[in-house]
Amino acid sequence: MKIQTRNVMSANKQDNIVISTFDALLPKEMAQKAENAGTAKANLDALSTFALAVLAGAFIALGAIFATIVWTTPDGVPWGWSRLLGGLVFSLGLILVVVGGAELFTGNNLIIMAWASRRFSTLRLMRNWLIVYWGNMVGAVATAVIVFLARQFQMANGAVGMTALNIGLAKVQLDFVPALMLGVLCNALVCLAVWLCFSARSTIDKIAAIIFPITAFVAAGFEHCVANMYFVPIAILIKVGAPESFWQMAGASPANYQDLGWASFLVHNLIPVTLGNIIGGAVFVGIVYWLVYLRRKHDSPA
Repeated sequence: MKIQTRNVMSANKQDNIVISTFDALLPKEMAQKAENAGTAKANLDALSTFALAVLAGAFIALGAIFATIVWTTPDGVPWGWSRLLGGLVFSLGLILVVVGGAELFTGNNLIIMAWASRRFSTLRLMRNWLIVYWGNMVGAVATAVIVFLARQFQMANGAVGMTALNIGLAKVQLDFVPALMLGVLCNALVCLAVWLCFSARSTIDKIAAIIFPITAFVAAGFEHCVANMYFVPIAILIKVGAPESFWQMAGASPANYQDLGWASFLVHNLIPVTLGNIIGGAVFVGIVYWLVYLRRKHDSPA
């Protein structure tokens, strides 16, 4: 709640009237809030950071599961509508992260604003990013293992599994530069969603701020490294571990997915997408807003 104090002159004295509003924070106030939040994240102890990162990886994986189901659509559904609906339901992941409280590597690229303000060291920045990155991977891959063991890929006569396989295959077949650029575009939108949440006064505000940027990046086919920590591993698990009955039901075979593997995931997707995510989030959003709203405060003489 925003508190404003207004001086009102009466005949005998000056009264202070406190006016409370639910107005959203303005960008300059958002920048200060982002700086404070980044400092708190960087100074969080390692165990808590890792535990919250595991949660974030699982939350993003839940959004990816939801999107996979929606993309398993009957013939005749317009492609654009399918992409739109998939992006909309994928928003679940970031909603859980922001409202539920978790540490997501892509969103944490914004802590670079506090680093630029010299609130903590470069070592502390790298510590946070590394712990969160690996925690996200543990949460996302563990969720993929659980989903695989649940045989969820056999739903709709194997159509859900085929959707997951095709998503994973497309991701590991990307060339380096397109994967990098898709990563840049993705995390610019993700960090803009997180940035908008700094203006929020309520849970509904945060959800509304998240939905459109996240729907846009998913519908447009941009690449998110943490989401891919679920999408590709679940595809690999299905490829190597699905029973013969699944392949018969789906009318395909593992030979159709020879490019799906851990090495191709690392080289053709995870490395370039992660680098792109850092550029899109830390540089194109975090540093830009720092330069506009926080630079003068820290450049001014004491």
